Amino acid sequence: MTVQEAADQLCFNAPAIPRLGVKAYNWWNEAQHGVARCGLATVFPQAIGLAATFDAEAMQKTAEIISTEGRAKFNAFQQEGDYGIYKGLTYWSPNINIFRDPRWGRGQETYGEDPYLTSRMGVAFVKGLQGDDPRYLKAAGCAKHFAVHSGPEALRHEFDAVASPRDMAETYLPAFEALCKEAKVEGFMGAYNRTNGEPCCASPALLGRTLREAWGFDGYTVSDCWALADFHLHHAITPAAPESAALALRNGCNLNCGNTYRQLIPALEKGLITEDLIRENCVRAMTTRMRLGLFDKCTPWDGLGYESVDTEEHRAFNLEMARKSLVLLKNDGLLPLDGSKIRRLAVIGPNADSNAALLGNYHGHYGAAVTVLEGLERSLPGADILRSRGCHLWKDEGESPGYAGDGLSDAVAVARRADAVVLCVGLDESIEGEEMTGSGGKWTGDKADLLLPECQRLLMERVLQLGKPTVIVNMTGSAVDLGPAGERANAIVQAFYPGAQGGQAVADLLLGRFSPAGRLPVTFYHSSDPLPAFTDYSMEGRTYRYFAGKPLYPFGYGLSYTSFVYSGLRVHSAAPGETLRGSVRVRNAGDRDGDEVVQVYLRHDRPSVRVPRFRLSHFARIHLKAGEEREHSFELPAQALSLVADDGSLFYEHGPISVFAGGSLPDERSAELLGRAPLSVELML
Repeated sequence: MTVQEAADQLCFNAPAIPRLGVKAYNWWNEAQHGVARCGLATVFPQAIGLAATFDAEAMQKTAEIISTEGRAKFNAFQQEGDYGIYKGLTYWSPNINIFRDPRWGRGQETYGEDPYLTSRMGVAFVKGLQGDDPRYLKAAGCAKHFAVHSGPEALRHEFDAVASPRDMAETYLPAFEALCKEAKVEGFMGAYNRTNGEPCCASPALLGRTLREAWGFDGYTVSDCWALADFHLHHAITPAAPESAALALRNGCNLNCGNTYRQLIPALEKGLITEDLIRENCVRAMTTRMRLGLFDKCTPWDGLGYESVDTEEHRAFNLEMARKSLVLLKNDGLLPLDGSKIRRLAVIGPNADSNAALLGNYHGHYGAAVTVLEGLERSLPGADILRSRGCHLWKDEGESPGYAGDGLSDAVAVARRADAVVLCVGLDESIEGEEMTGSGGKWTGDKADLLLPECQRLLMERVLQLGKPTVIVNMTGSAVDLGPAGERANAIVQAFYPGAQGGQAVADLLLGRFSPAGRLPVTFYHSSDPLPAFTDYSMEGRTYRYFAGKPLYPFGYGLSYTSFVYSGLRVHSAAPGETLRGSVRVRNAGDRDGDEVVQVYLRHDRPSVRVPRFRLSHFARIHLKAGEEREHSFELPAQALSLVADDGSLFYEHGPISVFAGGSLPDERSAELLGRAPLSVELML
């Protein structure tokens, strides 16, 4: 290649080099919960819903399906000579940032607030996506956004996220390290913001000393889209585009999503970079394309065609994942509904018949979707299903022209006639998600607080005043506070954004066709008032690990239609730095088959430094038939027993620790809600 050709290959839309037989290639693609933005695909639950399954094995199978469909679509696009955006095999997924603040709109793309859960689900996703072929990557995953990134969206282009060395080591970096070392993820994407003063896409600390030197990463790195232009336009750390391009290339950003690397040749002419540096980065980029087999005549997946996309088998598994993702937050005995006794069921709310509420952001185009209303209509063919939107998703008026509350009387009239009510509320990607300026400037992607839009709060109030048996189905990508409505409703289902089959999954849960076992991957707070400022990246007072208040619903919480009893917790003593092994017996004491999520937490009881209140150290989703008992063994890796010093270094010390095993977090609120607490043992390290 000429130096110009090599430089051109470092932009996301790399042009063809016909004389060398190099085809054009566009690196930009997404696949967080299905192949995104390029036509037909199986649309799984949004990432936060996948995390709520607490099922790493199922997550890996989900990613295997995604990569199968991705390869099939890639083959078709290649045949048509389409090398455009979203048509490649380099997926900029998963998003493994920590969902530290419930106001962040992009938190729906993550696996929640816990570093361990995030790392296990992320590793499983990458392994499923990239495959296990000894020669080729089936697809290339990308860990993003490296590293300290979780809002506010409106400030991301200029913001400096300041995090202590302890918080970096304890919270913000572990999942990235796991994906690098365990999953061998092929790509890393830098964040828009600065971290501790350095722009993430040109950070010697992150891209150099941590990623390449300490972790031994040998894949490619890419900027977030147009993030390099922020260097001179918003961060004000460089004077112009050539200097921004040079800074990024010198500090380890191999590829640019954007157009700033079009200035590499001017930067070279100014003496800001060398030709060798351009070529070294080109080698990294081309190596990833080689690992995908893009220059070979045959890979194991060349025979996959469009008949492998959104198949009946994939849709069936998608329904299974949607069922697994649903979290039953409250149930006073109303659920499951007895379908044989329901003559009239009112299905009310802006998300009742909304396809958008199924999807979340970064999604593909479903072949068939089932809304909650449609799922209930299919499941109750003998009942009269009454419907009412009741209100707009966020506007005061439901019609145009209209007036504030113009749909309320319709909703109340429908509810009066019904035996029971299903209230479908929440948000969707039009107001919760990545940086946006739509909706009249009212919504930025983030939430101002934890409340639903006022029109929906009024709808819930008016319907619940009737005293009808009522289930609230909340469809959001983040924690919300339903306020008085949550207290008055008979049951609450947190559905997140449950994917194309989500409405059928919700109907199946309401009618008792399976026992729910989803668990919250985030803390639900009573309000955002006790939380630190959104811009404060210290972990003090955040997430179940450091929040000292009483949550509305705790991390790891979820109800079931059956009950599980734990006994016989045994943990074998270990020295500091050694693996800790244990086992616990779990019995399904109810009269229904069901899944249970076994959760093991660790607590240092007299540490010499600050530690989390509790630390999730193991989880597993198991299925038990009614009356069945099983012994579940677990291992806590040595690192789970480590402490983090002020400088971010890990160390071990002798002292007492407590190990908890059960179906929930070992906190007072979980015990209050569930009527039981996990088992615990104390031992000395």
